[in-house]
Amino acid sequence: MNSTLGTAGVVLGLASSLFGVVTLAFGLVKRRPNLLLIGRTYAWMTLAGAGIAVIAMERALITRDFTVKYVSEVGSHDTPALFNIAAMWSSLEGSILLWVLVLSGFTALVAWHFRDRTTDPLVGWAQLTMFAVCVFFFALLLFPANPFERFEVPPGFVPQGPNPLLQNHILMAFHPPILYVGYVGFTVPFAFAIAALVTGRVGEGWLMETRRWTLIAWGCLTFGVMLGAWWSYEVLGWGGYWAWDPVENASLLPWLTGTAYLHSVMVQERRGMLRVWNLSLLCATFSLTILGTFLTRSGVTASVHAFSESGIGPWILAFFGLIVAVTLALIGWRGDRLRAPGQIDSPVSREGAFLANNVLFAAFAFVVLLGTVFPLLMEAINGEQLSVGRPYFDRMTLPLGLALLFMMAVAPVLPWRKASGELLSQRLYWPAWAGTAALVVAVVLGARGLAPLVAFGLGGFAAGAAVRQVVLATRRQGWRGLVGRTNGGMIVHLGVVLVAVAIAASSSYDTERELRMAEGESVSVAGHTIEYQGMRRVQKSNKVANQALLSLDGQVHTPSLDEFPGGTAAIGTPSVETGFTEDVYLSLVDLPNGTDPEDKVVVRVIVQPLVVWLWIGGMVMALGTALAAFPGRRRRDPLRPASAPVPSTEASDDDVADADDDRVEVGV
Repeated sequence: MNSTLGTAGVVLGLASSLFGVVTLAFGLVKRRPNLLLIGRTYAWMTLAGAGIAVIAMERALITRDFTVKYVSEVGSHDTPALFNIAAMWSSLEGSILLWVLVLSGFTALVAWHFRDRTTDPLVGWAQLTMFAVCVFFFALLLFPANPFERFEVPPGFVPQGPNPLLQNHILMAFHPPILYVGYVGFTVPFAFAIAALVTGRVGEGWLMETRRWTLIAWGCLTFGVMLGAWWSYEVLGWGGYWAWDPVENASLLPWLTGTAYLHSVMVQERRGMLRVWNLSLLCATFSLTILGTFLTRSGVTASVHAFSESGIGPWILAFFGLIVAVTLALIGWRGDRLRAPGQIDSPVSREGAFLANNVLFAAFAFVVLLGTVFPLLMEAINGEQLSVGRPYFDRMTLPLGLALLFMMAVAPVLPWRKASGELLSQRLYWPAWAGTAALVVAVVLGARGLAPLVAFGLGGFAAGAAVRQVVLATRRQGWRGLVGRTNGGMIVHLGVVLVAVAIAASSSYDTERELRMAEGESVSVAGHTIEYQGMRRVQKSNKVANQALLSLDGQVHTPSLDEFPGGTAAIGTPSVETGFTEDVYLSLVDLPNGTDPEDKVVVRVIVQPLVVWLWIGGMVMALGTALAAFPGRRRRDPLRPASAPVPSTEASDDDVADADDDRVEVGV
């Protein structure tokens, strides 16, 4: 029954998406508003189809219906309830099902949000684009990634459950859905970008329609990536949170281009410039989400995050190629209308800073993309297997990251159009002192090394600029000085500074030791005393945990190696003592065999400063995104003339500066 019900849901979703595409296309071409009204209703049928399929899958997992092949592969009688529900996205077919549910949800939300403008061709083409994307993903579910394929359960069948790594931490239940909301959410601005190109309405109006959608997608992607890093830190046992793994890079790439877009779109809204660039960034962001899907699910990359090899690779690669081709063709077709009416008056201006910021983000994305796909290209061309490791990414991205920190400090204080030296010296006075103070404090506390010290100094500089903006805004507007795009964006900047400082400190000043310890033996590592008190074996519902009893400064911790039913190797579960100044990370590497009294336990101990500020910084970024999405007090008409003459008198600099501080970017 679950298989039949789920298949029926997928067929309903595919059919309604197809009908949506055909009905809207006919209505738009023939200019028949009644068809546009009818086409909108298919969004609800698409969502219903996805909902039915997901309910059928969850029902099959909860009732242990092993006649569904997917459940026979990822389900088991012993999996705890939370991980049993999360098992739906623990493997390839189920992850596509989750993708389809989120995509159908966004399609229905767009239909509801623009219900009063259904006959607007811009909205019609956007909905048609979203239906077309739905068709592709529903087709994946019906053909190469069918999660409802039937399975003849043999006598004595023992299900193995999901990958042990995916049932070892609670973050696995939340990290993928949030990440998917971010990934899939970029479909909405992409659909409106395509609609703007098709209709020729490539001015600033469509940007206003999608600004909050883009911001929410970016915020969810940010939070999802951060939760993924946290999961990696808490589960994988190597003490790190980012390994430049191809699948990790696949989530970082659209984040980089999406971040660049969120900055450059303000230049278009304010000055009418960078139209081609903004359209290209949006389309690139969506294309990179599809490329990331290919890297994660085609089996071309070996990664702890990747799914097994499957037959959907050619499908996704063809879809990726189609998106790129259509986008380039439409941009080429509308080339004349995309010419910007304004120009940058001075490189020392906010639009000049945003342009420099975009160049840095684009270079960052290119470096990551090259390091990610270069081994795949070499293998495809020469059959030669290569790997691009961490040294390449660290060496290439470090200067770009420092340059972005510098731009975070300077850009917020710059006015639009141009700035004088006197104005800059006034506005950068306190941020510069904040950066100097951060550098001095770091040196006094013992920090050494050029790169981390530069990071701390620039972090203080950027934080000072963000705090200055927030203080000025709250003095004038009270609590409303914390909301709106500019002010919420400054909170996001503070979160980025915390993340940057945490990365610089934890990667530069960590201490790592691998200890072989006999029972009762104690060792000192970076000022902490660690004593091995013995082993114990704990039977849990879904695993057997072999725990080492380690006293860390008098407090007992129990890192373990866990045995899962059907697992080929024990899975480590580290124990972390988290503090505001440092983490002590205990990971069990090898067990004593229990027969030789001289045999010792092997424990990895890593002491890293400021790691917890990485997670706090991620939460601050999420808070800042929410504040940025909250409308401020004053709204600016996005359709008013975008460019005006440059103030000609030197005295107008101060006027522009004051007006700039008073200005509230709202209407997000």
